[in-house]
Amino acid sequence: MIAGVFPGQGSQSIGMSSGWGGHQALAEAVYREAGDVLDFDLWALVANGDAQELNRTEITQPAMLAADVAAWRIYLAAGGHRPIALAGHSLGEYAALVAAESIDFADAVALVFERGRLMQAAVAPGAGAMAALLGLADEAVLSVCAEAAQGQVCEAVNFNSPGQVVIAGDAPAVARAEELAKAAGAKRFVPLPVSVPSHSSLMINAARELDAHLAEVMIKPPVIPVLHNVDAQTHDDAVAIRHALVEQLYRPVQWVACVQALHGRGCNRQFEFGPGKVLTGLAKRIEKGVTGSAVFDEASLAAVIS
Repeated sequence: MIAGVFPGQGSQSIGMSSGWGGHQALAEAVYREAGDVLDFDLWALVANGDAQELNRTEITQPAMLAADVAAWRIYLAAGGHRPIALAGHSLGEYAALVAAESIDFADAVALVFERGRLMQAAVAPGAGAMAALLGLADEAVLSVCAEAAQGQVCEAVNFNSPGQVVIAGDAPAVARAEELAKAAGAKRFVPLPVSVPSHSSLMINAARELDAHLAEVMIKPPVIPVLHNVDAQTHDDAVAIRHALVEQLYRPVQWVACVQALHGRGCNRQFEFGPGKVLTGLAKRIEKGVTGSAVFDEASLAAVIS
């Protein structure tokens, strides 16, 4: 059985969604629908624009949402089988809820634009940082973060796969974690090119403001179960879904638990809808019994439809 997953921020690039061949018009229509909400030409930016502009958090988020939703709609239009469950990594959770018909696409575009703006405004430029730790057990990462904090914020925020955890927080505390991580046996410590410490407690105020925006959006019961980042559980009522999206902003992404929960539901195939193959690679490291396929252009679509 099939699970559908949606990537988040970090997989964006100029030219993404340009390889859909005979389905290109459908892809561009999704971007134009998003652009109508944002009141600017999102497709022109993604197709031929400036990478620095695309990488602004409040632009990246609606652009990635559009890329994910375009891949999903094209897959369905091509006759793809509906997955039995969905999940999305961070921002990708909004794409999963759109695919599940829980949140209207236009509402989701407005939400993630505001989400990006609030996240960017939550900390001063350069004050926050993120880094990936490779080769340490989760418990060792938590210990490193606790020692590095020294009264500041340094937290594990993305449990992406066994031995791959992302940390975030105040920039000095994340910097202190590097030597501690290496001393603990980390294979690599990779600073990420972002200034927003996503999913850390530094995002609590942004989450409170996002909650007010979410309260104005109609949220319906998903027609396909969606597993949420914060607890790897499905939720059917609007209050619980809204709460999960708010908490997601300042609590860790439990991606290992999500993939394990999808597998526990009988999903031995995982289709990744959107640019890149990040989640496909993670799935193989989390559950050896899961085969993954990324759906991001005409050729990859043909491979899963045939």
